Amino acid sequence: MNRTAVINVVGLSNRLIGEHTPFIKSMMEAGSWTKIKPVLPAVTCSTQSTYLTGKWPKDHGIIGNGWYFKEEHEVKFWRQSNSLVQADKIWDICKREDPHFTCANLFWWYNMYSSVDYSITPRPNYLADGRKIPDIYTHPPELRDSLQTELGQFPLFSFWGPRTNIKSSQWIANAAYRTDEIYKPTLSLVYIPHLDYGLQKYGLDFSRIGKDLREVDALVKELVTFYRENEVQVMLLSEYGITDVNRPVHLNRVFREKGLLSIRIEQGLELLDAGASEAFAVADHQIAHIYVKDRSRLQEIKSVLQAIPGVEKVIEKEDQGHHLQHERSGDLIAVADASSWFTYYYWKDDKKAPDFARCVDIHRKPGYDPVELFTKPGDPFVSLKVIWKLIRKKLGFRTLMNVIPLQTELVKGSHGRIPEDSEDHPVVIVDTPSGVPEKPISAVEIHDL
Repeated sequence: MNRTAVINVVGLSNRLIGEHTPFIKSMMEAGSWTKIKPVLPAVTCSTQSTYLTGKWPKDHGIIGNGWYFKEEHEVKFWRQSNSLVQADKIWDICKREDPHFTCANLFWWYNMYSSVDYSITPRPNYLADGRKIPDIYTHPPELRDSLQTELGQFPLFSFWGPRTNIKSSQWIANAAYRTDEIYKPTLSLVYIPHLDYGLQKYGLDFSRIGKDLREVDALVKELVTFYRENEVQVMLLSEYGITDVNRPVHLNRVFREKGLLSIRIEQGLELLDAGASEAFAVADHQIAHIYVKDRSRLQEIKSVLQAIPGVEKVIEKEDQGHHLQHERSGDLIAVADASSWFTYYYWKDDKKAPDFARCVDIHRKPGYDPVELFTKPGDPFVSLKVIWKLIRKKLGFRTLMNVIPLQTELVKGSHGRIPEDSEDHPVVIVDTPSGVPEKPISAVEIHDL
């Protein structure tokens, strides 16, 4: 079995390939490429699981980046256990065919307690005094210390939040080189997230994202050159394309106005009480899963959703055509129109927003929040405030890093729905001239490439 590296360049679409990406363009011209018809929802966890299993979300169970855990009555995002993926992964199948097959997973999601041979994934230390210390989880465990001794601490705050930059993607690439040198895995899965940040902040504004494209192109060239020199075949792919948006849609605020959503007051601030709500939305970019307590009210709530500006369509879970009929899915699934995206916001007064709303807190928020990529615009003292808060944290004081604005209009790019223009679909590129078909392929077909 030939050694292969799959490099996941998040957010890459044919629309982005050109002036700012000369190396990636040269790969397309020398090898072969095609567009991928996105899975719904076109978000990280669902797409990766579809690629790795060759199954739809209805079969593998990853119906978004998070969902409502009904037994616990809690919304949870960005879980990490591979046991949540309810289907065999490509490495399971390859190992049955070839007992010498090995796989390294570098930062693709659901990368803890997996059957891969070598894994590296972000796993911060959450200390009792409130500090969040960057760290990783690896298998084998000794890889954690050896990598961070050699490469430095994983730059978590460059990986997500208002300080994102190329450093996290470069660290992952460096870890990929080291992993390949030590273990020589048959299959390497490498995650390069950098394009995701600027595209969500600025949309398809090339005057703002051109630098990001050039940085990613240079890093991809470095990675591909390394693998070619080590006789490893390379596949370049992406999960989704990002398109321009200009309208945030607050589904949960509408449900609250209709008396369908319940909240709980703690210390004068409002928390979503999902278990007590008649209906609520788990927002995930341009898709939202709507959980309904009393299914006899399903059509009533569907009508409420259909009347909201920015909602393009509402799918019932049982609809066979969208491959989302899984027990984890919402009873209804809302899809935004091309210019809109869904927030998780449910409060009416920003003074009553929960304390985590103004923080980077991906595990506590009951929905995805791209506003975490920003600090408050127009505040000349925001950098000084961050420095002061960091000093207090390092001194051991509990400090709330509440520097994230509640200004959803800042977000200019999103994904999750299936774009009408295939130029905004994800792509797959391989070294060999006839490695992929010319016609677009479905997301489940990536598994067999």
